[in-house]
Amino acid sequence: MKKVAFWIFTLPLMGCTTVPTTVHDARLDNYVPKVGTVDFNYDPYETPIAQCYADELSGGNRVSGATLIEDGLSAFVIRSAFARMATKTIDLQTYIYSNDFSSRVLIGELKRAADRGVKVRILLDDYGTKSDIVDVTLLNQHPNIEVKIFNTVPNRSKILYYPQFLMDFNRLNSRMHNKLFIVDNIAYITGGRNVGSNYFYPETASNFSDTDVLFIGDMTHYATDSFNEYWNHHLSIPASVFPKAKSKKALRKLERKFAEIERKSAEEVKAYNNIINMAQQAFKHKDFDFSWGRGKFLADPPQKVEMTMDEKEQYRGDIVRALQHLWKKTKDSVYMSAAYFVPGQGGLESVLNEENAGVHMTIVTNSLASTNAPTVYAKWEKYRKKLIESGASVYEFMVSAENLRGKEHDRERKQSSFSVLHSKTMVFDDNISWIGSFNLDPRSAYYNTENVAIFESRDFANKLREMIIKDTKTSWHVTLDGHGNTVWTGQRSTDKTPQVHKRAPDTSVFRRIWKSICNLVPEKFV
Repeated sequence: MKKVAFWIFTLPLMGCTTVPTTVHDARLDNYVPKVGTVDFNYDPYETPIAQCYADELSGGNRVSGATLIEDGLSAFVIRSAFARMATKTIDLQTYIYSNDFSSRVLIGELKRAADRGVKVRILLDDYGTKSDIVDVTLLNQHPNIEVKIFNTVPNRSKILYYPQFLMDFNRLNSRMHNKLFIVDNIAYITGGRNVGSNYFYPETASNFSDTDVLFIGDMTHYATDSFNEYWNHHLSIPASVFPKAKSKKALRKLERKFAEIERKSAEEVKAYNNIINMAQQAFKHKDFDFSWGRGKFLADPPQKVEMTMDEKEQYRGDIVRALQHLWKKTKDSVYMSAAYFVPGQGGLESVLNEENAGVHMTIVTNSLASTNAPTVYAKWEKYRKKLIESGASVYEFMVSAENLRGKEHDRERKQSSFSVLHSKTMVFDDNISWIGSFNLDPRSAYYNTENVAIFESRDFANKLREMIIKDTKTSWHVTLDGHGNTVWTGQRSTDKTPQVHKRAPDTSVFRRIWKSICNLVPEKFV
């Protein structure tokens, strides 16, 4: 009855700006895919990217290489370099696509690859992109590029966009949070970064301190299989049905933007091309710091978003089961960099059991000042004291720009005024690494779809562990005083002596009050 009333009330506002929510919609009866199975009829190991490391990848022993991408600029450069090295296919899957400068430059690289004959598939989450108004959907007009939108909101009116969530909350509250960039079915990048300047460029007002990994070799086919599952799912809607994606005028305007950037910024473009060429040469000369080992890529099935609320709350997919398995196998240590950490009662008990069994945990997560999700922080607080009492080493990320990774470059650039930890990484027993889009909170476990890479290599695990330890140096060490009260201790690079705080550092009374209000939200919805 509520749905009927809603549509009667809103019908006059709807107009005709609606899009399908399933490919079974009659409006897609004449849809013809531009990128199909035939475009993947090639041997990935014969591509130029694979041939650079042919010796390491030979022998049929399912080996893969992994190298850390710690800072945003490197993450952007490596994506662009691999787009230029692609000869067959490129697949991009992302939750957020921000319609900003960095994103346009990246899709410009994808367009140039398509101009060379590379087949490009782009899969975007609808809520994370507001997809009918971003430039990337215009690329669907290119004969070698196909764009799809996952889990669409049907009515595109700005007035009705959010109210529709109330009427179809179960589906629309669950989003495709996956992040993938796959090149020639032999190399892929995964981690926490979406596509946007605040993930790549340190001069943005709010910069995400994040971690990606470039993998090459056997693990890639698992990633491609997952991408295909989403790409072929009935909730993935071709961009051709989005009215603004079909605008020839808008595409010509976008192409003029590309040309204008090159014309007005000739020196900057030349420097940019030199950097991309240097990255390509470094890869071809085997100067990338690869660690070699074996691993697997895991992802939730796209069907997760369609489960009932009860089914979602009972859901235990491959990712959750793998995490539980790794916890049980761990003997000595866990290092964790988790943007959002809400383990739940069951997760807390598992952690406490591991601590009691002699497994030491080091946790780096956001502080109240640095988090972009105060609701999540409010829930984290209720677990923090028990974790500290159990013996875990707990750190909360400092908000100030001087604590961004790569701070040796700070003198050469304007610093970001706000830094948010966005990593989702773990190291088990200095041997097994976990990295991907999966946050350790109820939303990732039960509602959003996620992906992770699990990699077994002591060499790589040591590098990832050292990166997490580096983050502890630029975080507040959270402990308890003799009365059980929380104490934050830390030292910024400009401090002569450590600071000690009895309340959340770098926060106003209003932020602390807002956090308390956020605590009223049920934990399962954070």
